Amino acid sequence: VKVSAAISFCLQYHKINSRPNTIKNYEFLLGKFGDLYLERNLESITTEEIVSFFADLSEGRKQNTKRSRYTTLSAFFNLIINALIPEMRNPCRSPAAKNLFNKPKICQWVIFDKDTIDEAIFRTINVRNRIMLELMARGGMRISEVLGLRPSDIDDQKLLLHDPKSGREREIVFIPRKISCRLLDYVVAKDIPSDQRIFRITYAGARKVVKKVGRQVGIKLRPHDLRRHAATYASRSGVPIEIISKIILRHADLTTTQR
Repeated sequence: VKVSAAISFCLQYHKINSRPNTIKNYEFLLGKFGDLYLERNLESITTEEIVSFFADLSEGRKQNTKRSRYTTLSAFFNLIINALIPEMRNPCRSPAAKNLFNKPKICQWVIFDKDTIDEAIFRTINVRNRIMLELMARGGMRISEVLGLRPSDIDDQKLLLHDPKSGREREIVFIPRKISCRLLDYVVAKDIPSDQRIFRITYAGARKVVKKVGRQVGIKLRPHDLRRHAATYASRSGVPIEIISKIILRHADLTTTQR
């Protein structure tokens, strides 16, 4: 079986059975794989070539990224083996390849107490920056979701997210009424058109804002720490983890929330 035919089969399978994000991952990885081996027979691909392919593709990337790409390509070979070439051996399933792409050590995140996060927010004088912090720390939003908000996405205490990370067409974030009022007041005060971004700041700029706020209260703070804080505080207040997972964090998998 030609690599080109195997890739076409795999992508067609996932377009029918998988989520948009999964399809994008396969399209990217198999596109790169096809650039090198498109006219080769799939059975002729060796473990050494797989390792070389990943070494070039994932140079400088985090171990999580390397592992994810390795798992995706291994799944591609498994699909073709199960459907088309049952006698073929998966070149990704070798000790040499597995050792290169072992799961990274699970890091233990620092969870800041509520008083520290509250102080960081209350000491933020800039209105725009404070609202951004509250959306992450009280609403559990990702920084990219905050930066993508438009006035037309606000419906009282509900915020509509377009093209969320989960791959769904849209998601809804629920925020406290006080934050909703401050957000609407900010939009009116700045006269922001309904189709324009509310927070006209870059991703790098927003990260700097969060780091600066953290330094003011003596902690090393990152945007995702605020999202974790929202989940942790809800859990310690008695909210069931299933609600935290599906409503606050909007995770596709409960194990991600548990971790």
